[in-house]
Amino acid sequence: MQRSKPNATKLVKILFNLEKIALPHLKANMTSDRVSISEAGPRDGLPYEGIRVVEFTHMVMGPTCGMVLADLGAEVIKVEPIGHGHEGDNTRKLLGSGAGFFPLFNRNKKSLALDLKTPKGKEAVLRLIATADIVCENFKPGTMKKLGLDYESLKKLNPRLIFVSLKGFLPGPYEHRTALDEVVQMMGGLAYMTGRRGDPLRAGTSVNDIMGGMFGAMGAMAALAQRAQTGEGQEVQSALFENNVFLVAQHMMQYQVTGKAAAPMPERISAWAVYDVFVVKEGEQIFLAVVSDTAWKLFCDAFGYTDLFKDPKLTSNNDRVLAREWLLPILRERLKNFSAQELSEVFEKNSLPYAPITAPHELLDDPHLNATGGLAPMTLNDGRTIDTVLLPLSMNQERLKVRQSAPNLGEHNESLLSSLGYNSEEIQKLSHPNEAG
Repeated sequence: MQRSKPNATKLVKILFNLEKIALPHLKANMTSDRVSISEAGPRDGLPYEGIRVVEFTHMVMGPTCGMVLADLGAEVIKVEPIGHGHEGDNTRKLLGSGAGFFPLFNRNKKSLALDLKTPKGKEAVLRLIATADIVCENFKPGTMKKLGLDYESLKKLNPRLIFVSLKGFLPGPYEHRTALDEVVQMMGGLAYMTGRRGDPLRAGTSVNDIMGGMFGAMGAMAALAQRAQTGEGQEVQSALFENNVFLVAQHMMQYQVTGKAAAPMPERISAWAVYDVFVVKEGEQIFLAVVSDTAWKLFCDAFGYTDLFKDPKLTSNNDRVLAREWLLPILRERLKNFSAQELSEVFEKNSLPYAPITAPHELLDDPHLNATGGLAPMTLNDGRTIDTVLLPLSMNQERLKVRQSAPNLGEHNESLLSSLGYNSEEIQKLSHPNEAG
């Protein structure tokens, strides 16, 4: 026999009927006292300490939004599905290129595992949302509405709530489409710019997922600042496609300013004469750049290239750009007998830009990252210790720490549900719905 599912309005009524006996702290949460707690600023140096975030997310985009807020001190509670064949966020089990998603993007979070398809599970999450400042989600359009957890439903429960929705597209003709990072890179001009003409190539990382999540977090921060003035929450939206368009905006502007379409990066007309990868001794590769007239003199002096410096056809940067076709072969021939290390030392000594060609895994041994604390240890769910990459910023000259590794599924059920007024027996039933029958 199938149970009838109460709608969101009924669940809100249930929640408020339980307030007196199960949630004595709920009223305080909805008053001005809550404002002072949430917006009083950092207590231990983390700007969003005291802010509670409830996230319904998976993959990369949504978890990135929560990770940024968590790293900045917010209490981020990841609600994961159980029951009906679910065993938490599917990202936990990904292989290959997705194997690092969960531990990277879910650090500093708590895990609450619930079956939201049951009235009891949904009631529990509504109790939690009543105490939250921010809800974040990145499921398909309509999913949260079916669960009765869309913004229109939740703002009736918590008018101060900020609801961050991360999608493939902002509302419009495309919003019904299923989007992935690769999809929007292909349709949004980025794959065209990255690959060779006729051979579109996605960027080598989840640029739109990660940046889209970052913009979602930025929107949440702005909404918190506005709520401090108005006392009201709002819905914030961020999307993969619009993020991708922002990334290629410079090329769109270039076309309008010059009347010429931007060429893919492999065949672009460089703004600088020496700005390329060189194959040097023993087949090593190194990127070298000489991007100004001052730098050209330093470069020529460092290597004794007096003939090139005195050549009237190479006087200015623009002259050298026009001479690239014959200048670069000369430089490649002259530099090929240097090792990458030797070139690095000369360029560094003269403050000229250079870069070794490095694979991502090699960065784990990067001396700068290790010396500056850019990498931090964390523990995987299987007990292994690895290094994770911290947010690329510092505050008060300190990097934001890993306070907690990515949580085990339902690791915080007992503490969170207890704080919401549930007793041990109720917590057991909510945490193990299959056993509860």
